[in-house]
Amino acid sequence: MPQFPPPPPDFRLQTERVELRPLRDGDAAALHAVLGDAEAMTAYEGAFSRAETLAWIRRQRDRYLRDGTGLWALVSRETGELLGDTGITRQRIEEDEVWEVGYHLVRSAWGRGLALEAAARAVGWAFDQDGVDSVHAKVRDTNVRSMNVAIRLGMTVRRRFEVEYRGIRMPHLDFAVTRAEWSAARQSPRTH
Repeated sequence: MPQFPPPPPDFRLQTERVELRPLRDGDAAALHAVLGDAEAMTAYEGAFSRAETLAWIRRQRDRYLRDGTGLWALVSRETGELLGDTGITRQRIEEDEVWEVGYHLVRSAWGRGLALEAAARAVGWAFDQDGVDSVHAKVRDTNVRSMNVAIRLGMTVRRRFEVEYRGIRMPHLDFAVTRAEWSAARQSPRTH
């Protein structure tokens, strides 16, 4: 797997409505509105504590240094409000190491296509990097919202597997899209 250089301090990815930037310790209170929400974190078997949210941010910052990528703050360009996180992380699915797109969004922003918009920008960024041939999404098999985002990203299910988290074995689906599939979908005209 490629390792990317650490992002510069001014790293930013933008879409029409959101900006992605590195997470900072000062984001903990705003990010906790997502990670501390039991409904938003159903796939994780419940809400994170404030300490777990801060540890999550620090884990992403470690990833930036180790892998050159991680989950980034997802910020509204209109209001400047932190709405969640989105990005690319190195993950293990069974015996394979993969690049995975992740996304967590505050409930007040659900249903507006922001997770899809941010995740698509992150996937596009990943495919702009040398050596990235596919991007995956590890989705708990009960997480219909995340499945819908993965499907709308052009991903298809590659396998079923289990993850143990908080002492519970959880069935997951491995969604993925290859560089060629991503490129072909971006070049074909959209029909409605």
